[in-house]
Amino acid sequence: MAGQLNGKVALVTGASRGIGAAIAVRLGMEGAKIVVSARTAESGESRLPGTLNETVQRVRKTGADVTFIKADLAQAREREMLVEKAQKTFGPIDILINNAAITYFAPVAEFTEKRFKLMLEVQVYAPFHLAQLVLPAMKARKSGWIVNISSPAGIHPKQPYMAGVRGGTVYGMCKAALERFTTGLASEVYDDGIAVNVVSPGLVDTPGVAVHGLINENTRDRVQPIEYIAEAVYQLASGDPKKMTGRIDYAEPFLKELGRKPAALAS
Repeated sequence: MAGQLNGKVALVTGASRGIGAAIAVRLGMEGAKIVVSARTAESGESRLPGTLNETVQRVRKTGADVTFIKADLAQAREREMLVEKAQKTFGPIDILINNAAITYFAPVAEFTEKRFKLMLEVQVYAPFHLAQLVLPAMKARKSGWIVNISSPAGIHPKQPYMAGVRGGTVYGMCKAALERFTTGLASEVYDDGIAVNVVSPGLVDTPGVAVHGLINENTRDRVQPIEYIAEAVYQLASGDPKKMTGRIDYAEPFLKELGRKPAALAS
C-alpha cells in the first residue's frame, strides 16, 4: 500500500473509540501497519460504545495491515506485554501515539487517593513507560515519532476565577505533566532523530466527553471535528524530527499553520 507512512509501524493506545480510533484510521490511510490497544475489545466490555474490533474493521477499510492487543495500561506488566506483542507482530515500533486516559472530575477536597493514583498511572506514567519501551529500537534506527494527546486543561487557570467550575484540577495536572515530559524528552532524543510532540484536541464529541457531560449549550460552539485531531497527529507523526519536535500544538491553528485541511476518515 502506497502512502507517506508505508512500511512504518504505529501503536495507538486508547483506540477502541473516539480520538484514538480516528487516529488509527488516519495513519492507516497513509499505509502504516497499525496496532490498536485499549481495555475494550468486544461489545459488552464497557458501558461506552466502541470496541477494538470495530476500530480494526474501520482501519481495514483503508487497506492497512492492522491488529488489536487488549491491554490495561494501569498495569506495568500489560504495558510491557503490549509492546512485546506489537513488535512480534509487525516489527519495531516507528510511531507511538499515547492517547489512552482515565478521567475523574471532582474537587481536590473530595478526590480519593485511589482515583488520583489511577489517573497519574494511566495519563502520566504509562506514556513515560511506553516511551521507555520503544525508545531503544527507535534510537538504534535513528528514527521515530512519539505523539502525546493532551488537553487545554493543562493550561493554568487565570483570574477572575469562575464560581462552580468543575473539578478538573487533577486532570489538568496530569496533562501539564504530560506536556512537560514531552518537551523534556524531545530535547533528550533530538540527536537520535526522534520527534516528540503534543496534540491538544480541545473539545471533541466523543463517547468519553459525552459521559462527563462536557458538551452543553455553553460549550457546543467550541466543539471541534475529530478529523482535525487525527490530521494534526498524522502531520506530527510524519514530519521531519529535526524541524518538528518539542511542540505543543492545538489542532486547528496547527493545521492552518501548515496550510492543511483534514482528510475525511473511513467510518
